[in-house]
Amino acid sequence: MMPSLRFAFALFITLLAFAVSADSLRAQTTITSAPPASFTLGNGLQVVVIGDHRTPVVTEMIWYKVGSADETPGKSGLAHFLEHLMFKGTSKHPAGEFSQTVLKVGGNENAFTSTDYTGYYQRVPREQLASMMEFEADRMTGLILRDENVLPERDVVLEEYNMRVANNPEARLTEQIMAALYLNHPYGRPVIGWHQEIENLDREDALAFYRRFYAPNNAILVIAGDVDAGDVRSLAEKTFGPVAPQPAIPARRIRPQEPTPVAPRTVTLSDPRAEQPSVKRYYLVPSAATAAAGESPALEVLAQLMGGGSNSYLYRALVVDHPLAVNAGAGYQGTSLDATQFMISVSPKPGTGFAEIEQVIDGVISDAGKNTARAEDLDRVKTQLIAEAIYAQDNQATLARWYGGALTTGLSIEDIRSWPDRIRAVTAEQVRDAAQKWLDKKRSVTGYLIKDTTPKREEKRS
Repeated sequence: MMPSLRFAFALFITLLAFAVSADSLRAQTTITSAPPASFTLGNGLQVVVIGDHRTPVVTEMIWYKVGSADETPGKSGLAHFLEHLMFKGTSKHPAGEFSQTVLKVGGNENAFTSTDYTGYYQRVPREQLASMMEFEADRMTGLILRDENVLPERDVVLEEYNMRVANNPEARLTEQIMAALYLNHPYGRPVIGWHQEIENLDREDALAFYRRFYAPNNAILVIAGDVDAGDVRSLAEKTFGPVAPQPAIPARRIRPQEPTPVAPRTVTLSDPRAEQPSVKRYYLVPSAATAAAGESPALEVLAQLMGGGSNSYLYRALVVDHPLAVNAGAGYQGTSLDATQFMISVSPKPGTGFAEIEQVIDGVISDAGKNTARAEDLDRVKTQLIAEAIYAQDNQATLARWYGGALTTGLSIEDIRSWPDRIRAVTAEQVRDAAQKWLDKKRSVTGYLIKDTTPKREEKRS
């Protein structure tokens, strides 16, 4: 999810980020791309058009403002399950026709589910856009599901759970940390769902969820590529315009919120497959949508200072100055509708105790909350972050994800475009205050991954 704006850009980090000056970035940021066009159809569908005329290619993304956090309790994994089922066809286009059409024209497609949204996309030659929009509009309300294709797909999701979570110690640790971090908010549920609840999902569950949330007034259509906004408007009116809105969809999503944290929590996962021990600490912090003015950019900069590369505070303290770990990093998940996470992750060296690692982490955090960052460090990480934003604009699919993820989590187009300016405006005092206020251990869950060395008991033979 869509990750934070910083994470959305992360695939495009290059060594140039460390060589570009802040002054040149300031100039480039204002000229690298024109503002996208945006309009809303009569049925409530918001359309965003991002022009990119360098190649005759277009990316279509439809974002539904519903994710795992919107599921009915006891039905975890339903949003992701429906994502799989959306490829099962309609009366107009049988199962497989949409995907085969994308392949025949040399395009690619995929889908994704997060806590706050579900998305579907195709990247095709520009002359195929009308066809893609017609397919997508048709399955917005025309999906047909039968037990013979729903139940086997549920088995596919269960196998995906086994592969991505059950057989992955790091993923299992993260699952447990998130469940402990969120005492009341549905972000504590895994996006893929809890295994025993996935097993009970059925056709009726999927259809009820589909009819409740899949509608034009709960969606954002993002078109990026070699297109004209006027042409896209005409196509959108023709394909999506006739789709009726769902009047029961509220204007604003309201979810149970977290109480003020009052005590630090810890979880320990012991797994025989854990070859590398790890320490992870997650803090409950505001997202870009919920933070006070200036707080979210300060958290972005703080994360980069603390754990963004080999010059970061944590890396130097744990890997360089005191060789206690093989790696250390930090991150901030800013793009989220509700309260989100500031994350620290460390891979200790063999023989290093978790207490020793945590003592160093606590020292780094304490120092960040008491002292302002050096001017050269602040300039360096701002340059890196703003450079990532510029390089991201070289890829139309990344731009589409950037806008879609932000718009579905409560931000505006202006919020997205002004992000580099807000990063540039962050002061050392704001970073210090963010560390002091939000990296309070009472707001955290610390997770430990250790190798289970318990000998297996041999089964008795009769």
